[in-house]
Amino acid sequence: MHAPAHEIYLDCNATTPVLPAARDAAVLALMGQFGNPSSSHSTGLRAKALLDGVRAQAARVLGTGSGQLLFVSGATEGIQTAVLSALCEVRARRDAGEAADGPILLGATEHKAVPQAVAHWNHLLGLHLPVLTVPVDRQGLHDLEFLKQHVPGATLLCTMAANNETGVVSDLAGIEAALGASGSRARWLVDCVQALGKLDMNLAATRVDYAPFSGHKLYAPKGIGMLYVREGSPYTALMAGGGQEGGSRAGTENMPGIAALGAVLQVLEEGDTTVFRPHGQLERDRARLADALRTAFPGVVFNMPFAGSLPTTLNFSVPGLRSSTLVNVFDAAGMRVSAGSACSAAKAEPSYVLQAMGLPVWQTTGAVRLSIGATVDDAFIDEACARIALCGQVLRASAVPGAKPAADTATVGAPAIAVAAAARGADAGALSAQALGAFFQLYPDARMVDVRDAAEHQASRHLLPWAHTVVHHTPAVNVPLETLRHTMPADFSEALGPLVMFCRSGARSRQAAALLRERGHRQVWHLEGGLALAEMA
Repeated sequence: MHAPAHEIYLDCNATTPVLPAARDAAVLALMGQFGNPSSSHSTGLRAKALLDGVRAQAARVLGTGSGQLLFVSGATEGIQTAVLSALCEVRARRDAGEAADGPILLGATEHKAVPQAVAHWNHLLGLHLPVLTVPVDRQGLHDLEFLKQHVPGATLLCTMAANNETGVVSDLAGIEAALGASGSRARWLVDCVQALGKLDMNLAATRVDYAPFSGHKLYAPKGIGMLYVREGSPYTALMAGGGQEGGSRAGTENMPGIAALGAVLQVLEEGDTTVFRPHGQLERDRARLADALRTAFPGVVFNMPFAGSLPTTLNFSVPGLRSSTLVNVFDAAGMRVSAGSACSAAKAEPSYVLQAMGLPVWQTTGAVRLSIGATVDDAFIDEACARIALCGQVLRASAVPGAKPAADTATVGAPAIAVAAAARGADAGALSAQALGAFFQLYPDARMVDVRDAAEHQASRHLLPWAHTVVHHTPAVNVPLETLRHTMPADFSEALGPLVMFCRSGARSRQAAALLRERGHRQVWHLEGGLALAEMA
């Protein structure tokens, strides 16, 4: 797990780095065990043995018993397959003249992949079943009374083991009791993506019909996952054609991904605490991070119950601060956090999960998710707490009218050398970081202009001085985009020569360059890709 030394990665619910043992297993499968498990010769047989061994290992870790366990590309494929299988059974019952028009029940806080899969197959199969949302309370737990009322005639129930935004652990035993007491025939899909390695699992002892998993949420590569199908539950292949996975899922198996996943499963099965931190220690780590947030941001509110959520997740809001502000400042300080699910992070919308929990608007629009992985150590948590304190300092300084941060604002910092993509031709004013050296030879009097907010600028100062490292050039000045919108600083005259605008992603710097060109400054460029691509250097 070779994250840059400066980076504090706190977004493990989105994805994780690859465990060194998983990487090594994948390389071995690529190089020395490259056989096709469907081949009958010795090379293929060795690959088949690896495939079967990892499947058996997964079955032991998850307690699948006599249920089926398929290797798939990830949780999305698993969810699609499960929903298709359940709804094909509904259509078969309808075609046979049985009553099969009951509603589909969806938990209000499900990952978007689930309702979108339901909508897709419900329409494509021509079922047009009603879809009801199962409400949750302020703690993020499903309304069991609602379930008891609506589950008797339901066809499919979709819930999750643990929420990806809040870490709230569902009351699966209570949900199962509601299903059992009603005599419901509903098939039950449980999204177990955030549960792998974090919750004890014994799937065969439950009435869960389908459980999808994703390897990259727990230190395996992207592109590998699993789907559990309970014995006797209906199954319809999403992909047919090659006969792989016992005819249940066509396509040559992703052997490097499966081998890597096997290495992670081995750590889980052996309970190796030298690799994955135990649950109790993760709870202490989360408590330390929470204390650091309370000190840095007085008034911070945590949007999930500590006692009822995964110890790897913190979801919080700070009065008066939008999530985008916090994410930008944290990112400038080399801390990777998110404003919610990674799949919807590009959309500046309130958290639908927190809205479903009935939280006020300021919390849903200001929510930030901080999620750690099981491989953290004390030094990592120490540094995370120190940087949280830094972020609090710079935001407090920037919030006071007329206040000036103690640090010298004439020097820009950034996570490392920013290496952006080359200009794509659509924007003549775009510069790639690779071209900066040649650019400054051509324009030795050019200035770098940081158009990020002052707090972001200050939060990055403790990191490697980026402009100096790339071009050994004059330190950048900080003029936020919003300042440029409302005023034209006097020292931004053509006499100072060319200007290169930059920001975190390249979006604000592109706007700033366009704005200055509109106002008559022709020698203006922007750094394509911004600081976000720094680690490619």
